[in-house]
Amino acid sequence: MFRPLALIVLLFAAVILAPGQQAAAQEGRVWLQVEAHPDMATALDRARAYAARFPETAAFRLRSGWYGITLGPYPADEARQRLGALRRDRQIPPDSFIDDGSRYGEQVFPEDGAAALAPRPAPATDLAAEIAAAVETPEPAPVAAPDEDRQQARDSEALLTPEERRDLQTALQWFGFYNSAIDGAFGPGTRNSMAAWQEAQGLEPTGILTSRQRRALLDAWQGEISAFGFTEITDRESGITVTLPLGLVEFDHYEPPFVHYRPRTETAPRIVLISQPGDQAALYGLYDVLQTLDSVPLDGPRDRGDRSFRIRGTSGKVDTTVFAELKGNRIKGWMLISTPGNETRDARILKVIGDSFRPDGDGVLDPGMAAMGAETRAGLLAGLELRKPRLSRTGFFITPDGAVLTTVEAVEGCARVTIDRATEATVTLADRASGLAVLRPKTALAPRAVAGFATAPSRPGSEVAVPGYSYEDRLPAPVITFGTLEDLTGLNGETTLNRLALQSLPGDAGGPVLDASGSVLGMLLSATRPQGGRQLPAGVTFALPAAEIARLLTPTGLATTPTTETAPLDPAALSDRATGMTALVSCWE
Repeated sequence: MFRPLALIVLLFAAVILAPGQQAAAQEGRVWLQVEAHPDMATALDRARAYAARFPETAAFRLRSGWYGITLGPYPADEARQRLGALRRDRQIPPDSFIDDGSRYGEQVFPEDGAAALAPRPAPATDLAAEIAAAVETPEPAPVAAPDEDRQQARDSEALLTPEERRDLQTALQWFGFYNSAIDGAFGPGTRNSMAAWQEAQGLEPTGILTSRQRRALLDAWQGEISAFGFTEITDRESGITVTLPLGLVEFDHYEPPFVHYRPRTETAPRIVLISQPGDQAALYGLYDVLQTLDSVPLDGPRDRGDRSFRIRGTSGKVDTTVFAELKGNRIKGWMLISTPGNETRDARILKVIGDSFRPDGDGVLDPGMAAMGAETRAGLLAGLELRKPRLSRTGFFITPDGAVLTTVEAVEGCARVTIDRATEATVTLADRASGLAVLRPKTALAPRAVAGFATAPSRPGSEVAVPGYSYEDRLPAPVITFGTLEDLTGLNGETTLNRLALQSLPGDAGGPVLDASGSVLGMLLSATRPQGGRQLPAGVTFALPAAEIARLLTPTGLATTPTTETAPLDPAALSDRATGMTALVSCWE
């Protein structure tokens, strides 16, 4: 019984196959497909370039919507010899292959010869009706010639050249069925992979491919290779040689230490090459800074060794793989930035990039970039989108191992909280009534200064200083804002509040309120904190007093460190102490 799907395929092929192609196929003539491109303009440009050397150049629209550039047609035997000779002489790409033309539709080059090989007009009958009828009423129909039996398959296999045998192993490896050496020897490993491929196609798993099956396997492999457009590139600026899928990506720009390749289509990945001078410290710095990128999600395995690292970051929107290694005084690597759902495609790209990556060229981007300082970090992040916190507020260290006091506003509704951008923290207290929160770093920190809380009574009218990240995470260090301690109570006489005259911004909330000696009088509360539903004048802010902080911390087992210092510090010393104890607290979604 003839399968309806087979009829659909045959009817479709009959419509799209041009008369010239049908004649060539009937005469046993085939083409050498040398390139394929997704747009006609590029295909025509490349076809004209080939035609300058090969008058028999043609270009056809493929079933996939791409455009294939071909040489020919030639008799099959001549085509095989010509393919080998042109590959050896490097006149055509190494992934060029023989095609029988069944995938070719409209000829688009030469422009003046397109009419001769135009697609055959559709039959007078309605094709859709014929297909529907075939599906609804499967009638007996001519069937394809029977495939080879096992012995015939062995006999035809024996005629394969060593190169053809290696091609079959490579194709099986490409589709994930074979993971051993490409040696052309059909041992148990190759036989098992052939059987697995046959089973996946719904065929009898004999472990011996027939001529028809070999052609189907090779056509599928060569079709994908053509669509990917794998091409070896040598970038002298970065000193990197690698094979990239130029059918999916194209060069965009240099942004030291990166070489950017942008996607050609919406679903294609992005590829970034990495090249910079440096040592192990710079390698580790690169490892840290890359993980602050929005395109490198935090979930996924990480592996950092002495001389290299690999990162896999996955989320609902991004799937990224990063590799970098240190050789001598140069750090080189690559990034593949993709989207979930393309794991099979991306695995093939990653294998080709990994196998072909050669970082041994003398070139390196931005020779002056050696240390991983603030300017270096800014350069590294140029051209890539940083992962941004939902909001950032201020906090200050109260223990030598890095416990931080901050505003509850900084920790509410967060998937994670960090201290100074990099250190993840656990929220051990979040008291909405007072506005106080306590953070414990997941890895111990060693702050430059720890808050000492004033024990002497505060005097209204005295000057205070509040170090804070007024502009959230946009500046690398806190800003110090000066004001006055106006009253030791709130507007309604609350003893749990101090009132300040101080022009603060939202990012300042959670900062320490310091007297002239650098002692902590309290913690600045959010300027948007409600005060009986009333809108207060600008410059009116409130602080949680030191005594109230100590009371709230008692159940947690934490104790504030008292200080009896009262001597005023000079401005430089006060600034150093203030910034040393202050931390940036960030809330991430």
